[in-house]
Amino acid sequence: MSVMGVWVIGALPDQKTKELLQAAVQASPPTPMPAHADVAGELAWWRSTAPESLFSGSKTSAGSWVAHDDAFRLSTLFDNCYDDSDAVEALRDAVVDRFPPKGDEGLFTAVARKASPFSALAYALGPDAVLQLPGWFGDFLLYAEEVRAQLPAAEEALALTGARRRGAVERIHRWMTGLGDDPDHDAEELLDGPLRVLRHAVRTGQGAAGLVRWY
Repeated sequence: MSVMGVWVIGALPDQKTKELLQAAVQASPPTPMPAHADVAGELAWWRSTAPESLFSGSKTSAGSWVAHDDAFRLSTLFDNCYDDSDAVEALRDAVVDRFPPKGDEGLFTAVARKASPFSALAYALGPDAVLQLPGWFGDFLLYAEEVRAQLPAAEEALALTGARRRGAVERIHRWMTGLGDDPDHDAEELLDGPLRVLRHAVRTGQGAAGLVRWY
């Protein structure tokens, strides 16, 4: 059983990005992604659902939250958007091997017990903001030009201040305790880290990749 959810974002030189994409296409030509769920319908349902309605305060564990059925439904939506085909998993492995070393400004890693950090962030931001992020529900592989083009939308989604930021941090905590087992997860870094790497990639003229994984 998978017990650790991971979301990694790293800067990559354009040449490495090109090599990765070429190798992936040669190894396995693109095939249509299977339709696991009615994503459009589920997104419409998510838009109609107040974020606060998915969890309630725990009566047995102070500061923790209990997930309602709608929280599990939303988690299933995120899981169904994850492509776990052999070809895509092989591409993820190859991308990870090209990422900068740990501690580098061009690398962000979030790890959570029994929960996906990206899913927690997605819940915190809401459906419209999530769709402004690069790629498809946390997974992306972009050339430098594409990172530059998509940075403004990512900034609009992630650069939260005031009450909006406090609300997002609280919702991350709800997800991490109601569906996961990570009450001390750094919610502030989950908001700031992805944008820091994307901005670094733009400053240094690099591409970037994001990977959602379970271990």
